[in-house]
Amino acid sequence: MKNILEIIKKKKTQFDDLKPFSKTFQSNMEEWYKIELTYTSNAIEGNTLTRQETALVVEKGITVEGKTIVEHLEAINHAKAYKYIQSLKLDNITKITKQIILKIHETILQNIDSQNAGRYRNVPVRIAGSTVILPNPLKVPDLMEQFVNWLHNSKKTLPEIAIEAHLKFVSIHPFADGNGRTARLLMNLVLLTGGYPPVIISNKNRKQYIDSIEKVQLIGDLSDYEIFMLKSIEKSFDNFLGIIELKEKNIKTEIKLIKIGELAKETKETVVTIRYWTKMGLLKVTKYTEGGYQLYSPDAIKQVKKIRKLQKEKRLTLAELKGII
Repeated sequence: MKNILEIIKKKKTQFDDLKPFSKTFQSNMEEWYKIELTYTSNAIEGNTLTRQETALVVEKGITVEGKTIVEHLEAINHAKAYKYIQSLKLDNITKITKQIILKIHETILQNIDSQNAGRYRNVPVRIAGSTVILPNPLKVPDLMEQFVNWLHNSKKTLPEIAIEAHLKFVSIHPFADGNGRTARLLMNLVLLTGGYPPVIISNKNRKQYIDSIEKVQLIGDLSDYEIFMLKSIEKSFDNFLGIIELKEKNIKTEIKLIKIGELAKETKETVVTIRYWTKMGLLKVTKYTEGGYQLYSPDAIKQVKKIRKLQKEKRLTLAELKGII
């Protein structure tokens, strides 16, 4: 666990060094997380909407044939709940209140179970397929007060406090439904207060995720849970940093590409010659603009000079050159 925390610390430094992000990039990432978190969190709970279908429902308001009304509402509500925790822009864990947690849950169950949305459960609950015994409903209000007090006064730091908050919350199971989705959003709210990217738990890891929680609840063994959650946080950094790296690579590639006129000027050839050599297959077009203009890699400058040199020194025809270049 110590090694994973050290890795996360280094990646957090890497992440912070790249800030501030541009408004456009930040907005794009927020939209991506909104869909990805909505899809994965709902899928863990049994929602059958695919990633693409989730995006259509959330972004376009399109109804997907063969899917239930509840599945559509779960997608819409989770996206709203994520936007809500983003809008809070909290910079300190002590600003997370009971009212905020209830608001997250109310949004999750809006128009699905309005009677219980944003209200603690007043009935006993069980987790399907589990032997874990959850707290008596009469104890829930006090347990949640204790939970919020712990959150405000804990000496633990990020990211450990985020994953412990998630575990404590699901173990209280304060609501009749929507506990898992609320717990994951709450964990991400805690992470966001410390400038961490949101953590995504994939549906393909559902069993490992649930088993690790149950192991703590049944026998008090935290090892699997901590490792699983910390690796999930590490992967979230990898996702974000990978997207940034790809974006920068694309930008650099775009900057390097040159127009046919620039290539002609750099090589002291005519545009007609460059165009003809391209048509012959001696030069490769790297990209076309939306207007249909040809863009070449800077390597094309060397290629043009090489073609001209071989023509002069070896007296080769274009057809012969095509066979050796």
